[in-house]
Amino acid sequence: MKKISLNDVTKYVKDNIGNFHSKRLKSLDRLKLSKILSRKNPYLFKAKNVLTAHDIIKGLLDAHLSSQEETIFGEFLEYLAIFICERVYSGKKSSAEGIDLEFDKKGIKYIVSIKSGPNWGNSSQIKKMKDNFRKAKRILGTNTSKQKIITINGCCYGREGRPDKGEYLKYCGQMFWEFISGNKNLYTKIIEPLGYKAKEKNEEFMEAYSQIINRFTQDFSKEFCTKGKINWKKLVRFNSSIKVT
Repeated sequence: MKKISLNDVTKYVKDNIGNFHSKRLKSLDRLKLSKILSRKNPYLFKAKNVLTAHDIIKGLLDAHLSSQEETIFGEFLEYLAIFICERVYSGKKSSAEGIDLEFDKKGIKYIVSIKSGPNWGNSSQIKKMKDNFRKAKRILGTNTSKQKIITINGCCYGREGRPDKGEYLKYCGQMFWEFISGNKNLYTKIIEPLGYKAKEKNEEFMEAYSQIINRFTQDFSKEFCTKGKINWKKLVRFNSSIKVT
């Protein structure tokens, strides 16, 4: 086991956090009004008495971006975790399906599936993860028949009061970061570097976001408003009607 310095973590974050911000911007560039209108629930907006095109567009866009950002940032944290584990335990990105990280520690091989937070999947997704663990253990067991293999679901934030899930262990937040680094305080130390150029990058993002809001609001008003009033039937037909081919 080696120790990793906060300077190394800070440098990695500064060198790579730009990818997160650039992907956020690209997610806006690729966005189409028809796409977000077809994927979100129009009945919800009617039930909430949303009356303006601007409010509908902002609600749709914010919901879409929240999901996108969680995915993009989750990927960034996954690679940060792999970087840290590589420095401390010579961990590496796994080539096994559904496995993100593998490393040896005190004679035990750990295979890890990394997620952003603890509430990441439904029952079928958890079943798929367990299937991936079993498959990876079979393959690794063939190569290292005498080595004990432990499977881990690692979550970058949150808590888990009952880590032992039978077929695997679930480590969240402080427990996860300490597990891959040997440093019980790392989970609080990484928060500061993540703010590198955040203000500058967010201002750039908000400028693009505002342009999208204005353009989509204008397009929505032309297509789904009649005399300044939202035409809910037309919106629901666009979202949910049977397509005639």
